[in-house]
Amino acid sequence: MSQAICHMIAQELNVRSEQVIAAVKLIDDGNTVPFIARYRKEVTGGLDDTQLRNLDSRLSYLRELDERRQTILKSIEDQGKLTPELNKEILDADSKTRLEDLYLPYKPKRRTKGQIAIEAGLEPLADTLWNHPQTDPETEAQNYLNSEHNIDDTKAALDGARAIIMERIAEDANLLETIRQYLTRNGELVSRVITGKEQEGEKFKDYFEHHEPIAKVPSHRALAMLRGRNEGFLSLSLNADPGQEESVRQSYCETLIAEHYHIHLSEAPADNWRKQVISWAWRIKVSMHMETELMSAMKERAEIEAIDVFATNLKDLLMAAPAGPKATLGLDPGLRTGCKVAVVDATGKVLATDTIYPHPPQKQYDKAMQSVARLIKQFNVDLIAIGNGTASRETDAFTADLLKQAGLNIQKVTVSEAGASVYSASELAANEFPDMDVSLRGAVSIARRLQDPLAELVKIDPKSIGVGQYQHDVSQSLLSKRLDAVVEDCVNAVGVDLNTASPALLTRVAGLSTTLAQNIVNYRDENGRFNSRSELKKVARLGPKAFEQCAGFLRIMDGKNPLDASAVHPEAYPVVKNIAEHNNQAVKTLIGNSEFLRNLNAVDYTNENFGVPTITDIIKELDKPGRDPRPEFKTATFADGITEVSDLEPGMILEGVVSNVANFGAFVDIGVHQDGLVHISALTDRFVSDPREVVKAGDIVKVKVMEIDVQRKRIGLSMRLNDEPGQDNRSQGRTSPAPSKKSQPRQRRNEDTSGGAMSGAFAAAFAKAKR
Repeated sequence: MSQAICHMIAQELNVRSEQVIAAVKLIDDGNTVPFIARYRKEVTGGLDDTQLRNLDSRLSYLRELDERRQTILKSIEDQGKLTPELNKEILDADSKTRLEDLYLPYKPKRRTKGQIAIEAGLEPLADTLWNHPQTDPETEAQNYLNSEHNIDDTKAALDGARAIIMERIAEDANLLETIRQYLTRNGELVSRVITGKEQEGEKFKDYFEHHEPIAKVPSHRALAMLRGRNEGFLSLSLNADPGQEESVRQSYCETLIAEHYHIHLSEAPADNWRKQVISWAWRIKVSMHMETELMSAMKERAEIEAIDVFATNLKDLLMAAPAGPKATLGLDPGLRTGCKVAVVDATGKVLATDTIYPHPPQKQYDKAMQSVARLIKQFNVDLIAIGNGTASRETDAFTADLLKQAGLNIQKVTVSEAGASVYSASELAANEFPDMDVSLRGAVSIARRLQDPLAELVKIDPKSIGVGQYQHDVSQSLLSKRLDAVVEDCVNAVGVDLNTASPALLTRVAGLSTTLAQNIVNYRDENGRFNSRSELKKVARLGPKAFEQCAGFLRIMDGKNPLDASAVHPEAYPVVKNIAEHNNQAVKTLIGNSEFLRNLNAVDYTNENFGVPTITDIIKELDKPGRDPRPEFKTATFADGITEVSDLEPGMILEGVVSNVANFGAFVDIGVHQDGLVHISALTDRFVSDPREVVKAGDIVKVKVMEIDVQRKRIGLSMRLNDEPGQDNRSQGRTSPAPSKKSQPRQRRNEDTSGGAMSGAFAAAFAKAKR
């Protein structure tokens, strides 16, 4: 069966079966996805990390499916009911839904009305009336009266016969599939407000009387309606016959049932009974089953899409450009509680901390300026990182004034502080800074995430970073698994400095557990810096397999072997040595020698273990050892004097940073404590189905202010700078949710459920803002 699974996955991924078989064997042997993608290209035929993640996920599903298949086969076989035809149908089932449909008639269950009727001897009556409509029901039912089983009149007999046929209909796998396909194509999701909840559930107003095809409900609307139902404000139902008059009581699904059994209803004596059986089977059994199933399928699709959005945004954020190893002063803004200050050196080591009060109510402006100026000069600060929370723009203005008065040419950068408070209060931060006040740890985190976003953000639960869409409404286990995979792929794509990395960062390296990561740090603390990758083998509990998986992703700068600073795996060092000897050069002289390396032919250095793909990667790595795949560091410049929503005016063109991307558009931080929304229709002049085709989290963009609702703190923006405020610019005819209020906890921003009262281009987008 595993060969069949591999073949199925190969078709889905559009790759060869041999590639999948090889990858599955590597995964089963305990190899990590980053290791396989980077260092086993010959074995898998060059499958990349995305393909391998999809393969791994699909492999788990199909193995679970196969395990369930075997359980079902055994159960039916133990009942003595497994026919060759049924066995083949079960083996051919390609989804859990199909498998469970086939199992329905044989699934152990509590005694049903149909089973009780069979025990009372009513099955022949049911078969006769169902298959021979010329039979008179009342007359035939007289033959099945049985006081011992409480069948005292013809009504009881006919009811029992009806229950038997209804259960057959509800457990007919092929019929269920036919109805499922029809409803998937034609069914409508209907949302209505619960009577009496209109005022309390105002935030879901757009769904008080709403309907749309269930197969086409966008993820954000699906999750919004499901949340409305869960909170007791909305009722959701499935309309199987959209467009049909309410007075027409028969569903087309009843016609499908009749056609499936070749039932032609006319004026035959048993036809009224048969019609009632079909109608009741649909309304009482099948429709409820299908509604539950299709709602679940809709929720699952929406969750997957929402998780994809989160994962994509998280990757963009983690792979944001680092400012680099420069002495940095971090400012965590605040009003009443003051601004927290932390200075870190180029390696991220904390040099000093302080708290200043430049803003109301204390207004110790001059004193605060003197304190910060002293720290800048004392520690030769190169960069200033300012958190983007409460009092951010006031603190930015204070910093600008300070630099101007002191004549300092230092770059200040506004940094997202999402998750900083979560990190500050975490056990990880307590272990790292046991004697530091919790409030000051946030300033340290802000400074460090400017230096290297990836190294700092790995310390925070990805769900707290605040770039998700409906993250609290999806499967938390699926979300965690997906986000962990994103973090792992990002960390290993960049590589980790073995001598400076924190335990949190090391834990994300392929092959390293939390225990091994801590053991590495403990070894480093006791023995000093690592001078070679081979020294890793001395770390407690770090065996050959773990070394194989992690070594290529760990870098040692200025070590004994120059290759230890590159992504060349130690297992391939002999290849580099062979290249050097073959060309009468030292290994050290190969590194960075672009002109020489460009003329090498990878085929000349292949052997039974290393093919052209690996040799090609080695040559590229020798050309630029340890190259960072992240982009060049750039920052946005917020407009002077624009610090609050009330400062904005329609038509203003501003620079901002994309803070989050959802399916309906992008949220942009323009420095007014509230992200604005660029609706998907206003991202570009061309049609786009996915905002990520145009922007990603962290991008610096120019936007025009289109609409402002000061009271609700809602901002409509456009990246089409020729658009005119007030006109309807939604050329793509889309409506979508809108941004949240930053007064919400930061990890939940962009998930507000309140509707808006704005008019014009972005009214619909804002009005449908759901958490």
